[in-house]
This record gives sequence, C-alpha cells and structure tokens, in this order.
Amino acid sequence: MTDVSKLQDLEARYAMPTYRRAPVEFVRGEGARIWDSEDREYLDFFAGLSVHNLGHCHPRIVEAIRDQAGKLAGSSNLYYSEPAMELCRRLAESSLRGKVFLANTGTEANECAIKLARKHAHARGVDAPEIVVLEHGFHGRTMGSLSATVKLAREDFFGPLLPGFVAVPRDDAQALREAVNERTAAVMIEPIQGEAGVFPIADEVLVAAREACDEVGALLILDEVQTGMGRTGSLWAYEQTPVRPDVLTAAKALGGGLPVGAAVTTPELGDVLEPGDHGSTFAGGPIQARAALAALDVIDDPELLGRVRVLGERFMDGLRRIDAVVDVRGRGLMVGLTLAPSFDAAKLASEALEVGLVLNVPGERMVRFLPPLIVTEEDVDEAVALLRAAIG
Repeated sequence: MTDVSKLQDLEARYAMPTYRRAPVEFVRGEGARIWDSEDREYLDFFAGLSVHNLGHCHPRIVEAIRDQAGKLAGSSNLYYSEPAMELCRRLAESSLRGKVFLANTGTEANECAIKLARKHAHARGVDAPEIVVLEHGFHGRTMGSLSATVKLAREDFFGPLLPGFVAVPRDDAQALREAVNERTAAVMIEPIQGEAGVFPIADEVLVAAREACDEVGALLILDEVQTGMGRTGSLWAYEQTPVRPDVLTAAKALGGGLPVGAAVTTPELGDVLEPGDHGSTFAGGPIQARAALAALDVIDDPELLGRVRVLGERFMDGLRRIDAVVDVRGRGLMVGLTLAPSFDAAKLASEALEVGLVLNVPGERMVRFLPPLIVTEEDVDEAVALLRAAIG
C-alpha cells in the first residue's frame, strides 16, 4: 500500500506543478469500479476523461494488448504494420470513408487537421488562411491547437501564438456565417463542448458552418476527441446532427486506454498531405492499434449504443430531481450540470470522492460526468444517490 503523502512529496520535488491532483491513488480497476491504495471502492463516472469508455480492464482490450506485446511492440512508420493499416480501414469505413492519419493524442490529431486545412487553402490560392472556431471550445495544448482554444490562448503566457484563428460565439449562427469568407480555410467545432462543461452546439450553428464552408470552399472540421467512440449514443456524434464534416478528429477512448489519436478525411481530401508533410514516431504502433481495434469491435454495436442513449436519459432525469441542480444538459452518457449559486462545485467533487463517486469539475458551479458506456441502470441510480449524499 502506497502512502499518498509520499507521492505528494515526490510530486513537490520532481513533477512540474501543472495538475491539481486529488489526494488519492487509484491502483486497480474493473468495469465501472476503481479501487485506491487503501482498497476503497469508487464508482467511476469520469472514466479517465472519457478514455475508458468500456470501463477498466475490459477483457477484449486486455487480451489484444497482451497478445501483441508478446509479438512486436513496433518497428516505426517507415515499415508496414497490419494493425495500423487495419485501424485506418476501420476508422475510414466507420465514418467519412476517406483516409486516416494516426496520431497519439487528440491535440496531435487536431494539429494534423489544422495543417491539412491550411495546405488545402493554399492550394485554393489563399495566402493567409484563417480557421474559425467557437468561443469556449477546447482543441488541445500544443501551439496550434492552443491557438484554436480561446480560453487558454494566453498571449501574456505563451505568445506569440499561431496567427490565423477567428473566434465567434458558440450560439450565434449569423456571427459564424459572417466570419467565414474567402480567406477561411476551415471551421473547427466540437459537436458538444466538453471542457466548457458539456454544451451541445445547436443544429442551426452546425448547419450554418456547413453551408458557409461550402460557399467558399473551406473545410468543416469536427473535433470528436471527446464526443466520439460511442460517448453520445452513436459511434460518432455527428451522426446525430444534420451535418457531415470534411475532417473528423478522434482520440481519448479510441485507444481503449492507450494513447491513440486519428484525423479522418473524406475521399476528396485523402491525399492533401503527402510524404514528408506530417509524421509521428509512436503513432499507429502495433500494441496501440490492436487495442483500438478491440475497442471499436465492442463499441460499434447498435445494442450498446442504444443503451447509452437510454441510460443517458435515465441519468439526466435523476439529476434533474436534485434540488441543488439548476440545469442538466448533454447527449448519451456525456452529461453536464450547473449547481445553484450557493454551491461550490470543487468542494462537491471532494465530497463526492469521500462517498465513493468520481466526477469532474470543468468550471465554476459545473460538474461533468463521463461514465463508462458499460454502466448499468443500477450504476446510474447509484451515481445519482451518491451525488445527492455528497450535496447533502
């Protein structure tokens, strides 16, 4: 058993202070349950920030990792790897039917999408291409994706930032239309803004983006890093919207717990990036690709996806019955709520951990839930009861 205070001492001495960690060490997981170093059990309704969509240690994923680890861990992208090529095929056929760049993370996938959009715009004769993004969106923390993330794009901390990003309100379709012009390379949107506190983007805004892009020849990029892999009750969130993107980015749950990201295009855009334009040392490694294929095998199932939608409605209905909750929003098992002004979400997260519920606080008075897709009705009801106890 590890003493958490020892880990805190090590962190203070050796780790850059970029995270605010809760005083607990999780050491074991199974399904929707995790256990800490003192063998206390928790109901995990955060799933490692929507990474463990099939819960912890899913047997199909564990077996795929073990099998491949005993054969070959990797040989570089300068040679062929069947798991990587199969993963490209599976991703393309499950979505836009074009071509795929495999990466390690969501921010890398978005970097690929940004580069692709800019190169495509230059081919149209645009000398200084712009990408339109929505306020409150989150696309990553590398310099390109950070520049697309208005909330974190601090010139005073990290400037000079990458130029060429234009932000508009997330709920103003007309402002979006007006921001798109002949210089626009792309519009980049999360179908549901996760880091903002789970805010679904209105269909009229998505339609405005699609139509505006079509009018000028720009690309519509949907960032599905958090919304993809069944989180909303369809394999990809865009399937429940009236639009189809030109580029889709994915990560988090894609790797079944291992670091896998991807940028997927339509057939028309599959060859925009050519040899030497982009690359990644570890991307598409055989172990990661096998884990991703196993995750897709399990998640891409109509019965499971249907249950995600049903359980999401059950969960949101339960949350709405809690007096301290003033707003509940989401789709499938991607759920956010806002607390009444007298409640402190950060304090609630701490109280929830004490009663055995893992959740997340993305903003003031806001709580985010990203439970594994394999939760049961009993798990959902227990989560509501535990939250009520933490509030009480």
